[in-house]
Amino acid sequence: MQWFENGLGEVQDVKAIILAAGRGSRMKEKTKILPKCLTVLWGKTLLEWQLAALDGAGIKDIAVITGYHADEIRKRMPELSYFHNAAWMETNMVSTLLEAEEWLSGDECIVSYADIVYTKHAVSALMDNSDDLAVTYYTKFLTLWQERFENPLDDIETFKIDKQLYLAEIGQKAKSLKEIEGQYMGLLTFTPTGWRRISKIIKAGLPKPIEKMDMTGLLSYLLLQGMHIRAVPYDEFWLEVDSQSDLGLYESWGKERYKELDT
Repeated sequence: MQWFENGLGEVQDVKAIILAAGRGSRMKEKTKILPKCLTVLWGKTLLEWQLAALDGAGIKDIAVITGYHADEIRKRMPELSYFHNAAWMETNMVSTLLEAEEWLSGDECIVSYADIVYTKHAVSALMDNSDDLAVTYYTKFLTLWQERFENPLDDIETFKIDKQLYLAEIGQKAKSLKEIEGQYMGLLTFTPTGWRRISKIIKAGLPKPIEKMDMTGLLSYLLLQGMHIRAVPYDEFWLEVDSQSDLGLYESWGKERYKELDT
């Protein structure tokens, strides 16, 4: 188990939660019978890449929040803990995250999207952070976006940081690259104290139904409510698999392009 000492001198366990409830419809036939997290890239499923990074950072207590074809994940990874979003088809990522309230309210939790690949150093960077809520951001996003999209602005949102390295803006439609100081990675951390505050904000009412709220929408709203969100820079390996074209592009590169995955 990975432990850390918080500012009050209390020792706490760090756990990890992987959000894997959705199908990933942009993957088309690739996710016809398997959830997106079981998509294979360079000989491993996306879920296996995430588990390797989390384990490499010393995190052993890992839960997956399932939805679409949950049984396929459970039978492949019976050793993991599980939560389940039975309403995965009608809800978005924040509703999925709420299924893990038991863990979030009791321990520091690293939360990972299920369609991303990163190294243990991204996880360690979050664990070294002492804020109640923090997100990693990818500093080399532009090179990746130029390979994925003819126009990088077609599929990217604003991400701005203030002088104290706290998040200032996220999730808006970007009109120029000047509005993007990094790419939100889908990897974040919550302390129990931070989560309790977030729970109160959610229960007080959100600007849209909770079922429709995505993670960047929630983060943006938390900023409006005065919550500080630490932005942790990361410049090693990261990618997201959002479509079949992404998968084909990455396979054409070969894993050899990113030796950081083995460190």
